[in-house]
Amino acid sequence: MTSTFPQATITGYPRIGARREQKKALESYWAGRIDAAEFAQAVHTLRIDTYHRLHTLGLTEDYAIPASYSHYDHVLDTALTVGLIPSATTGTDLDEYFALARGTAERSPLEMTKWFDTNYHFLVPELEDSTTFKAHPQHLLSLVSEARTAGHLVRPVLVGPITLLTLAKTAPGTTTSPLDRLEELTAVYLDIISILAAAGVEWVQFDEPALVTDVPGFTDEQLAEAARRTYAALSGASTHPKIFVTAPYGSLRSGLSALATSGIDALGVDISAATRTIDPGYLDRVADEVPESTHLVAGIIDGRNVWAADLDESLDVLTGLGRESLSVSTSTSLLHVPYTVANESALPVDVASWLSFAEEKVTEVEALSAALSSGPDSRTEAFNRSDRARRTRAESARVHSAEMTARTAALTGDDGFRTDYATRQEAQSALEIPSLPTTTIGSFPQTAEVRKARADHRAGRLDATAYDTAMKAEIDRVVTLQEDLGLDVIVHGEPERNDMVQYFAENLDGFATTDNGWVQSYGSRCTRPPILFGDVSRPAPITVGWSTYTAERTERLVKGMLTGPVTILAWSFVRDDVPLSESADQIALALADEVADLEAAGIGIIQVDEPALRELLPLREADRQAYLDWSVRSFRLVNARVAPTTQIHTHLCYSEFGEIIEAINALDADVTSIEAARSRMEVLDDIADFDFVRGIGPGVYDIHSPRVPSVPELTELIEAALKHVPAERLWINPDCGLKTRGYAEVRASLANLVAARNTLLTAQSVPA
Repeated sequence: MTSTFPQATITGYPRIGARREQKKALESYWAGRIDAAEFAQAVHTLRIDTYHRLHTLGLTEDYAIPASYSHYDHVLDTALTVGLIPSATTGTDLDEYFALARGTAERSPLEMTKWFDTNYHFLVPELEDSTTFKAHPQHLLSLVSEARTAGHLVRPVLVGPITLLTLAKTAPGTTTSPLDRLEELTAVYLDIISILAAAGVEWVQFDEPALVTDVPGFTDEQLAEAARRTYAALSGASTHPKIFVTAPYGSLRSGLSALATSGIDALGVDISAATRTIDPGYLDRVADEVPESTHLVAGIIDGRNVWAADLDESLDVLTGLGRESLSVSTSTSLLHVPYTVANESALPVDVASWLSFAEEKVTEVEALSAALSSGPDSRTEAFNRSDRARRTRAESARVHSAEMTARTAALTGDDGFRTDYATRQEAQSALEIPSLPTTTIGSFPQTAEVRKARADHRAGRLDATAYDTAMKAEIDRVVTLQEDLGLDVIVHGEPERNDMVQYFAENLDGFATTDNGWVQSYGSRCTRPPILFGDVSRPAPITVGWSTYTAERTERLVKGMLTGPVTILAWSFVRDDVPLSESADQIALALADEVADLEAAGIGIIQVDEPALRELLPLREADRQAYLDWSVRSFRLVNARVAPTTQIHTHLCYSEFGEIIEAINALDADVTSIEAARSRMEVLDDIADFDFVRGIGPGVYDIHSPRVPSVPELTELIEAALKHVPAERLWINPDCGLKTRGYAEVRASLANLVAARNTLLTAQSVPA
């Protein structure tokens, strides 16, 4: 092999399509509107168009473009490629592939959780003692072949073996830990790269983000030694493509030297401004510990945020490394950002000029690469744009608010503390909540009619009165359905909300929202993260009118629904000019105003969702307590002024709760609902071990799968919950909101949920 590594590259790219072409193809296939051949053609076109576009943007060298596409999830793809998931499919049987991801009427899907500290969800492979690893590289070979036919030499991408095993869980009864199987799995990776080499592939990429984290049960030195052995074996193979290993989402410690001296051909490091702030010494260590014999790929363009890069500063950083063997790249895959600012016509002009999405980031990478090779006098328009963005953002009067600065400065250490739980519990007995109460997490299915009404209102085709009438009609429908099903605590269904974060961002000062800034969350699920560009305040009540209308339509208890400050931050693109804790306090104070208005309007139960609490947890243990301190404080600020009679709920989902159980307890919510169905109530072991004393609602209905759970299945899950939580503190609810499901399956599933609860009430003689 003689191929040199490209001077400008990226480590991954969005795969949903700038107009969500993949989402539409997936959902059309699942609905039976197109067949497998039509689906294959649709996504083939998307991939080839992506390669052509990236070439046009400047990634013109061989192997500059990564083949990072996935039908659903890249972890699932790699697990199938190496045989970690025992399945009939090798990546070519679509129905089997999607059954693993989404489940069927007969089988549950794989467990799903968050990818490191991002809002991307991956499917968790499950390892058994009987699992036999085997190479199934057909998917990779297909990607390489179709790209070559279209005129592009692309770089196959796999999750690295260490990361794949640390993300896997062990099945019940398994006697070995996943990393005990590393040598065996490495042998299969050797088979795969040998096959790729035979197919003419000259570079392959392995992503190892686990090496920038603290992995429970292993020291940093142990992981580094595992990396050294693994990549020495792969790079020492008699026949193999050149090996490029990336370590995104943070800084390597012992793993830096281990990887750099293992024999690999290129090492990608995250040296974005965010990582350099967290680990100020990382640049020096990169310069000192990566030998010239290992090509350094500098991930200096932030792949996770949307602010235009300071290209002058970035060029200084790159030249300061003093290396000849140097390429420019993104810090992470661009999977986490939208396609292009050019698709946004409604963003404020000044804010738009401060932003770089995926296409703009590719342009920044190319500009830095050109400046490195040709000298700073070769400045392109990208450098001029960077200068304008930095200058106008710093000068903008829209960014800072003297009022919010004063309000946050006035906070004291006592803010955020309510009366004790025992006092609140006694006061809340006036709510007369029954045993094993049933409720939902908030949202109900978003029908085509509801989405059309929102779109027409936004476009001016539907006036405010007609829009209000349409939303109230949907609330009436949701209330009637819940009453008919026998649910105890009613929600309004959130028809007015396009997204649980975007809706609040649209109603808070300091945020901008996009029309086409879609980012993949999982599978076909996409979100449009708002852009937090300035100080936050609430100009007017946001949810009060909808909640009070709902309360007028029913005699049952009504639950107001808010999104918490940490989740609003986690699912937005946040400021890089102030600490996250400062923005969290500002959002918390705005939400506290909303809570006060809900309480004054007679809403006695208020849910403040924080599903992303675990998501922002720093990857290194030493950095975590400071984050947990300010994130818990911001949540408590939201609810600090409510009366003891007002019951505060929160909701968390798809996280490793055991890692943050103390923080969950410190939130001091009266009731906490959590995802638990896919993991078969595993999370309750953590709850029980901690002696959690407040109300708990472990989800029994997995809403991320289209299947309808049966009454016996739900009964079994509730019985499992009752082994850990007494009936007087146990709530019965789905895992998450019902927005993405259809009414037919929701009606059937919730009916079964209530039936299962009623069965247990009768069997246990628990008072209703």
